[in-house]
Amino acid sequence: MTATTATPGQSYAPPPPPRRGATAALRDAVVLMGLPLAALLVVPGAFAGGGTRRWFGGRAESQRAEAQAAKDAAAAAFYELDTAQRDLRISIETISAVDDSPAARRALSDFEALGRRIDEASNRYIEAIDAYDLDRDDLEAGAASRARTEITRAKDELVGVKRELDRFGESLGPLLGKAETQLARLAPAVERARQALLAASNALDAVRETQLRADELAARLAALAPELTKLNQGAGQHGVQATLERAGRVQREAEAIRVEAERLPEKAAEIDHRLVSLRTRAQALTTRAGQVDPVLSELRRRFAAACWQDLQQVPQQAVDNVREAERKLTEAQTARDAQKWADATSLLATVRALLNSTDEAVSAAGDRLSRLNAVQKDPQAEIERTRFAIRDAQRLAMAGRTSPDPRHARPLDDAVARLDRAVGALQGRHPDYWHFLTETEAVRQSVARAVAQIREDRGTGH
Repeated sequence: MTATTATPGQSYAPPPPPRRGATAALRDAVVLMGLPLAALLVVPGAFAGGGTRRWFGGRAESQRAEAQAAKDAAAAAFYELDTAQRDLRISIETISAVDDSPAARRALSDFEALGRRIDEASNRYIEAIDAYDLDRDDLEAGAASRARTEITRAKDELVGVKRELDRFGESLGPLLGKAETQLARLAPAVERARQALLAASNALDAVRETQLRADELAARLAALAPELTKLNQGAGQHGVQATLERAGRVQREAEAIRVEAERLPEKAAEIDHRLVSLRTRAQALTTRAGQVDPVLSELRRRFAAACWQDLQQVPQQAVDNVREAERKLTEAQTARDAQKWADATSLLATVRALLNSTDEAVSAAGDRLSRLNAVQKDPQAEIERTRFAIRDAQRLAMAGRTSPDPRHARPLDDAVARLDRAVGALQGRHPDYWHFLTETEAVRQSVARAVAQIREDRGTGH
C-alpha cells in the first residue's frame, strides 16, 4: 500500500488515527462505564484544564459519533486489507522463487495489478480521513454526516478490494502447493548431496589404505567441489529449482564415485584374473593355429578349390592376431601396474576381440572339413532335410484352402527350383560341395521367411 504498507520482513502496526481531543476521550470513558452518551451533557468540569465546550445539540453529536464509528470501521478494514496483502505477498514470493512457468508469471502480474487497486483504495481512505477533524469543537452536523458518508464509501471500497484479494489468494492454491512442495524437498535434497559426497570421500580413503591410488575417482570427486560451494550458498542466490537440480546431480555423481571406489579392489582382482586367463588362451590358440595347415592340406587334396580358397589366409592371420594380442596384453599389464584401470580394461577388451576372431577362423577350417566330409559321403541327407522344410511350408500354405495364395506360393516355388539347381550342380567330376551346402542353407532360410509371412498374414486376417 502507498505510504502505509510495511516492506517485507518488517513488523507492521496499523496507522494511528488522527489525534482525538479530550471530548472523544471522555466519551469513550463514559461508554466504557456503561453510561449513556447523553450523560456527557450533564458532566460538570468534563475537560482538563477547567475549560468549557460549546455544544450544538444532540443531532450534531449523534452525527459525530456515527462518523467516528465509520472511521473506526474503515481503519479496521484498512488494517485487514493490509494484513491480507502482506500475507499474500509472501505466497507470491514463494511461488516466484520456485516457479517460472507462464501461470506463475501471470499470477505475479495479477498480484501487481491488485496492488495498484489497493493503493488507489488506500489513498481514497486516507484522503477521506484527512478531510475531516472529528474532534473539532465546532464540527457541524452536516460536516459530520458528510464525513461519515465519505469514510463509509472509502471503507466499502477497501472491503471490496479485500474480497478481490481473497479470491485471488484462493486461486493461487495449486501454484502455492507446488511451490511449497518443492521448498519442502530442498533441504533434504541438499543434505542427501552432502552425505553422498562424504560417503564418496570415505570410500576413497578406504581404498587408498589398500595401496590403490584411485586417482581418476579422486579427480572426479574434486571436480564436485564448486558444486558443493553453490549448494552451501543456498537457493536464495541460485534459485530453488536450480539448487534442486544441482543437489540431485551432485548426489548421483558422488554415489557413482562411491560405488566405483568400493568396487575398485574387486575390479583390480578381476583385471589380474583376466590377464592370466587371456594369456593362457593366447598360448592355446597358438597351438591350435598350428593345426590349420594339415586341415587345409587335406581340403586341397580332396575337394575343389572353391571349397577352401577363402581359408587360405587363416594360418597367417592366426599368427598375426595372436602376436598382436600378446602385445596388447603386455600394455594391459603395464596399465594395471600403473593403476590406470580404464586403460587396462580397454586393452583387455581388445585382446579378447582379437582372440575371439582368431578362434572363429581356426575353428572354421576344421568345421569346413567336417561338413564337406559329411556331404560328400551322403549328399542325400542334406537334400532331404531341405525338401522336408519346403514340404512343411507348402502344407501350411494350403491349410484351409483349395489353392495357395500367390504371395505364399511364389517364394516356395522359387525355393524348389533353387534346390533342384543345387542338386544338379553335384553332377560332375569335382562337385563344389561347399556351394551346395551354402545353397541348401540359403533355401531353408528363404522357406523360413515364407512361413513367417504366412503366419503373419493369417494372424492379421489377410
